[in-house]
Amino acid sequence: MEDKVVLITGAGQRLGAAAAAMLMDAGCHVLIHVRSSVAEANAIVDAATARNGSVCGTVLTADLTKDDQVDALISDVKNHPLVEANGLFGLVHNASFYSQGDFETIPLETYRSLNRLHMEAPYHLTQSLLPEMERAGGSVVAIVDTSWGRAWEGLAHYTSSKAGLRQLMLNLAGELSGRIRVNCLAPGAIMAADWEAEHFARVLEKVPLGRSGEAKDIANGVQFLLTHGSITGNVLHVDGGWTLNE
Repeated sequence: MEDKVVLITGAGQRLGAAAAAMLMDAGCHVLIHVRSSVAEANAIVDAATARNGSVCGTVLTADLTKDDQVDALISDVKNHPLVEANGLFGLVHNASFYSQGDFETIPLETYRSLNRLHMEAPYHLTQSLLPEMERAGGSVVAIVDTSWGRAWEGLAHYTSSKAGLRQLMLNLAGELSGRIRVNCLAPGAIMAADWEAEHFARVLEKVPLGRSGEAKDIANGVQFLLTHGSITGNVLHVDGGWTLNE
C-alpha cells in the first residue's frame, strides 16, 4: 500500500475515521476530508504519524453541499504532490448526514442538501477525479445503506438519497468497467445515533450474530474492496447477517 493515496470524505469521525486510521497504518497516505471536524481529523493524522513514524495523512475541508467548495476540494486533491506523482488509488464516498423526521415536517431544502451530499458530490468527485484514479489503477467505494426496498419510519429523506448513491455506483461500475472499479459497502447495525437507541435495539434482535458490529469492521471492508482488484459492481453487506431476515 506504499505510495497509494486515498481520499475519504467525511472522515473526521465515526466510520470514516476508522477507515482512515486503518489505511494509514497499512501504508497509504489518506486525504481526510471534513466539513467542520478539523480538530478531530488532525488528531487522527497525528496519532497515525506517531504510530508509523512519518506523516501519512492530509486534512482537507469542504462543505460538499456547496458547488464551489466541491470544486475547491477537487483542485486540492488534483494538486496534492502525492496525487500528482502517483495518482489516486481510492475514492471513498463516506460523507453523510443522518437524522429522523416525519415526512410532513422535513423541509425540501433538507432533502436537497442530502441529495447534494449523497449523490451530486459523489457524481462530481468521481467524474472529476477519474483520470487520477485511472492513472493509479484505483477504485471507488461508496458507503451506502441496507434500507433499500423497505419502508423506514421518519427516514424517507435519508434512505431515498442513499439508494440513489447505490444505484449511481452500480451504474458506474458497468459504465467505467475496464477503467476503474466501483463498489459499495452497506453497514448494518454498527454505531447508533443518540436518537435511535430504541430502534437500534430492535434491529439487533433480528441480527443473526446477535450483536452490533464495530467501526473496524467497516474499515476492514473498505480496505478489502480497495485492494481486491477483481471485484467491481459489488454491494458488500457488513451487517451481521441482518439481510438474511428481511
